[in-house]
Amino acid sequence: MGFSKVEDTHFPKNNYLRVKDKLIDLSVPKIMGIVNLTPDSFYSSSRKTNETALLDAVNQMIIDGADLIDIGGYSTKPGADFVSEEEEFKRISEPISLIKKEFPNILLTLDTFRGKIARKGIDLGVDIINDISGFHYDPDLLDVISDTNTPYILMHVNPEFDKMHQSNPNENIFRDMIYYFSDKLLQLKNRGIVDVIIDPGFGFGKTMEQNYSILKNLNLFHILERPILVGISRKSMIHKKLNISIEDALNGTTILNTQAILKGASILRVHDVKEAKQIIDLIL
Repeated sequence: MGFSKVEDTHFPKNNYLRVKDKLIDLSVPKIMGIVNLTPDSFYSSSRKTNETALLDAVNQMIIDGADLIDIGGYSTKPGADFVSEEEEFKRISEPISLIKKEFPNILLTLDTFRGKIARKGIDLGVDIINDISGFHYDPDLLDVISDTNTPYILMHVNPEFDKMHQSNPNENIFRDMIYYFSDKLLQLKNRGIVDVIIDPGFGFGKTMEQNYSILKNLNLFHILERPILVGISRKSMIHKKLNISIEDALNGTTILNTQAILKGASILRVHDVKEAKQIIDLIL
């Protein structure tokens, strides 16, 4: 797609993130374990719908090396059902309280694009807001992040909710993504929000070719001087390309996560924590 090769060292990296009263060092990449609180998330093994399964899963992820736990009550897979704010909060409220009580030292991120849900989650102890929408789908979210000074994960996505998974074979996607992130980061900075992680949004409105080109050239995003989160775990860019099931996509996930780390990713968002941690332990 016309990308030039640029060495990682050309751009300084933001290796620190302030979370409440702690400074998190990202010079060694972190692992974010995925816990879905929805009945229809795309990878069924990540769904946790009762207290015992939830706490057992979080405990095992921590044992395996997770630095953060990401929970969400609204599936954004293609074709997922609409979920009301009331239902989304019902799904996340008790699990947040349980996790914060049982594992007070683990960083907890909340996957939501709604301002009201984010505020309620923060009130319950959530440490970071993980927003797929770039505050497009609910502008109130920006006010919540600013008011609470909560670290924020900014993902690249189509600004129209109904088109979040509609791909466009755009030859200039990297240029457009840099513009998107630069504009959003400026808006956040103007609101006093500086603890921001960027997420290229693999699988959201991108062709197979674009997903792999973005991963291959992930190091170019260091020009934005923000930590980079990569979330490719068991996604269709793996299992469709290899013509395998989601359940068989762990090996492919590990290979691509290794490439992401070598290109300078600071956080891997994964279903399989142990295997992701082994990448860090082996190559860094």
